[in-house]
Amino acid sequence: MSGHYPYGGGVDPVPPPEDKGSVALRAVLIVAAVAGVVTVVAGLLIVLRSPEEYGLASNRDSLALTAQPKPSGQPKQAMFQADPDLPPPLPQIKPAPPMLPSTPVRIVIKRLGINAPIKSVGLRRDGTIEVPPADNPNLVGWYRDMSTPGEAGPAVLLGHKDTRTRAAVFARLPELKNGDIIEVKRQDRTTAVFTVGGVEQADKKTFPTQRVYGQQENAQLHLITCGGAYNHSTGHYTDNVIVYATMTSSYRS
Repeated sequence: MSGHYPYGGGVDPVPPPEDKGSVALRAVLIVAAVAGVVTVVAGLLIVLRSPEEYGLASNRDSLALTAQPKPSGQPKQAMFQADPDLPPPLPQIKPAPPMLPSTPVRIVIKRLGINAPIKSVGLRRDGTIEVPPADNPNLVGWYRDMSTPGEAGPAVLLGHKDTRTRAAVFARLPELKNGDIIEVKRQDRTTAVFTVGGVEQADKKTFPTQRVYGQQENAQLHLITCGGAYNHSTGHYTDNVIVYATMTSSYRS
């Protein structure tokens, strides 16, 4: 076996010498390929900068903003916003004549799946309005020092957004939209029908007192619950959600 080594037996195999002509040809081909790629890229950049000139502008590019496809799901309605001393928003429908006073007994908002009893509430010792007990999340409070629903002026109903364990009766109030219907059943067996005119989210520090409690000629309904962020240090939400509605009809139960 003298003079013969198996492949890999400690000696690297030596490649055969390259032909100089083939090396030169390969170099020319590489240079040509690179030049071709550069040309193609430059052409694409020119086309993309002015797609209309090359018939490549898509229909989507030429559509107006309002004609663009809408994302899936219902878009949220913009909240009503105004200075605190301005009047509440009214629906685009003629108000109905006010009725005689009668204590409310039940509120129904079919769109939100609400069908809840109403309890009369007054003022606490600190001057704030009482709220329904937290252990009854489906109970709504009617502030008895204001109008009854259907009577001239604002009727104010309050309800919790949630409790420590579950959502409460007014958790979905922000979903109401202009034109939605709210019904309040009264003790005199009539039902006052209200049409939503707007929904507001207001900081509790700048609560729109005049808009909510100020005198009105028409029969109005104002629903109030909590909103905004929850402040763990105070145990309260930062905002209030307020629904403004006007009585637009009534019927006897």
